[in-house]
Formats: sequence, C-alpha cells, structure tokens
Amino acid sequence: MIEIDGSEGEGGGQIIRSSLALAAVTGKPVRLQNIRAGRSKPGLLRQHLTGVKAIAEIAGGEMIGADLGSRELTFTPGTVRGGEYRYQVGSAGSAVLVAQTVLPALMMSDASSTVTVGGGTHASWAPPFDFFERCFLPLVSQMGANVTASISAHGFYPAGGGEITVGVNPSSGLRGIELVERLGEMRPRVIALVSKVPTSVGDRECDVIRRKADWNVDVCEVIEVAKSGGPGNAVMIECQFDNVTELFVGFGKIGVRAEPIARSTLREARKYLVSDVPVGPYLADQLLMPMGLAASQGRASRFRTTTLTQHSLTHIAILKRFLNIRIDTTSKDDGSVEVIVC
Repeated sequence: MIEIDGSEGEGGGQIIRSSLALAAVTGKPVRLQNIRAGRSKPGLLRQHLTGVKAIAEIAGGEMIGADLGSRELTFTPGTVRGGEYRYQVGSAGSAVLVAQTVLPALMMSDASSTVTVGGGTHASWAPPFDFFERCFLPLVSQMGANVTASISAHGFYPAGGGEITVGVNPSSGLRGIELVERLGEMRPRVIALVSKVPTSVGDRECDVIRRKADWNVDVCEVIEVAKSGGPGNAVMIECQFDNVTELFVGFGKIGVRAEPIARSTLREARKYLVSDVPVGPYLADQLLMPMGLAASQGRASRFRTTTLTQHSLTHIAILKRFLNIRIDTTSKDDGSVEVIVC
C-alpha cells in the first residue's frame, strides 16, 4: 500500500488525480490522507469526487472514502476496462481535469473507450479544453497514444454546463519525446470566444493584441459560441511552432474591460516567447505523466522549460513513488530548466 500525504507539496487536487491515475495504471493500492488539508475548503470537492468515482468505475477494485468533503481515500484498483463512460461534474468544475484523471489508465487498456464529461471547459484554475486539444494531445499523439477530443458545449465560470468527449484507442506503448528547442517560425493565432455577451468584446480583445504584437488581422478570429451553459468570454493566444504549440488564455470578468484582459494575456505570451524554451510551465506539468509512463517502459524523454511550478514538483514526487523511474532537473545558465525522465 502506497501512503500519500495529501497536504504535502502543492497540497491540492493534483495529488489526488496523479495518485489515482498511477494506482490504476500500475495496479498498486494507495491511501491518501490529509486531502487538501491546507485549503479553505479541505477534503474532496465535487470536481475531485467526480474524478475519483470515474477512476473507480474504469479501474474497478475498491474505493473507500469517496464522499464529498472526505479527507481520506483508499483505492485498491482492479482491471482497467475500456468502454463508454459518461460523467457529470456539475456547475463549473473542470471536465478536462476529470478526463485527464482517467486518460492514463485508458491509454494503457486493451480496448477502445469513449468518455463524455459535463462541467466547466473554460475557467482560470484548470487547463481549458483548447489547451488540452491543441497543445497537450498532439504531443501525446507523437508519443504513440491514440486520443481524440471534441467539445459539444462550452462551460464558462460560474455556470459551467459544458460537455467534452474524449476517444481513446489502444496503443502498443508510449515512446519518448524530446522538446529542448523550438523548431520553425512561430505562427500566431488569436481566438476570442464569446458566449451570450456582445461580439464587440472579442473584437476589442483581438484588436488590442493584434496592434500591440504587430500581427496581421487575419491571425485573429472571434467565435460566438453556439452552445454553452451561461455567459462567458475567453481570449486565447496560440503560439505554434513545428514541434510544439503553446496557448495563453485570459478570461473575461464582470466589471473588467476587455482591453486589460487582452494586454495581460499578451504579456504572458511574450514572457514565453522571450524565454526561448519550447515548453511553458503548465504544459511541463501536463507532460510529466505520459513521459513517466513512457520511461517506465524503458523510453526516455527530455524537455526544457522556464521553471517548475509547485504542481510540477508535486507531480514528480508522486510519479517517483509509483514508477521505477528517474526524473532529473537541471537549471541552465540561460535561466531555463532541463528535465530528463528516464
């Protein structure tokens, strides 16, 4: 039984998701204690609980403590089963994070799966669907996984009401990947999503970014969302290279004008572009799981990023508990960090 103190490191949902996903993949039982102990609302929230119940259904076995507010959880996994699954987070809890909880196990299964999750798709505390689809999944595909994703309804904070579907086909194993430099010229794209708010909000966001970045008008697009659970707005700057795509997102807020949202998002994109690394800090965190699984199969990976967040450091510690792998981090003279997973 692997014992995990849920208050260590990042001390939030990352520990829960990573621990349960790795338990399902490896078949190793795990006990989580002090779940989210340092948070204002400790214990399992609805979003976490949906992921817990999803992994319990997909991996079988026994789950003890799967209750709202629970601070202790014990999972003894069984056999991962492919199939068709449907989950509902409720409100704006992240549908993407629920999908990512079950994805590692389903990638390792021997049958195809379809997972549909209702909930939030665009909120500031979780990767938006666009990041999942355009930044993360293409790299996982390069590693040998066969995963598709689609969105049928957008879910903005606080109403939620979105829905995504993830399809997973069996793969023979994961390959390693190297992302130590950007390849090719940067191809920018600016997308403003608007739902039940004037399209002029998106126009203003795009105009600010286009003028300040000196990009052509044809890189910008305003999309009026066809279906959503409530009003919302997000502006996204996509930086696409030949070997990697990064995405920076700003979310509209009541009482905040479109222009400062756009300027703040552009500052984040510029920070990444000036750093000259291929992998931003959020993508680094997302890549650690598939890279760890590939390393456990004898296939090493390497990437260079700006910094390792507390989320990433927590993720690394959990991966080492479950998998017989090494994860070496080296600070470079240019301020970047190189990570080798082997």
